[in-house]
Amino acid sequence: MSARTDTAAASPSSVVTLQSKYDFEATVSRLKAALAAHGVTLFADIDQSDAAAKAGTSLRPTRLLLFGNPKAGTPVMEANPHAALELPLRAVVWEDPGSGVWVDYQDVTTTLEADYKVDANLIALLKPVPMLLSGALA
Repeated sequence: MSARTDTAAASPSSVVTLQSKYDFEATVSRLKAALAAHGVTLFADIDQSDAAAKAGTSLRPTRLLLFGNPKAGTPVMEANPHAALELPLRAVVWEDPGSGVWVDYQDVTTTLEADYKVDANLIALLKPVPMLLSGALA
């Protein structure tokens, strides 16, 4: 696993991109298994390439995972209802035929503290998420 620094498409500085050493389906499976093993709820698994095909267009293999833990997210949203725009957490798995499989996510802990003024103690339960995601790709 390595962080990608040569993305062809621009991405916001808040987006973290990790390269998976696994194929697309294995990456999705590993992420879902890691979430489940840590008691994280998978709220949705959206196959965006399938949706594109149904609309008569095409898109590289792309899956959006929406996940979280209500015990971690609810106090954050209780402190600031606008923070619900950042929750549940999201990760997108996408494949670039020329360079492999990638996982993008935003570490929202900084945003929740800086922009939404949520107390750092309430965000503490969200801090392990980046390690959970990168661990699934290792």
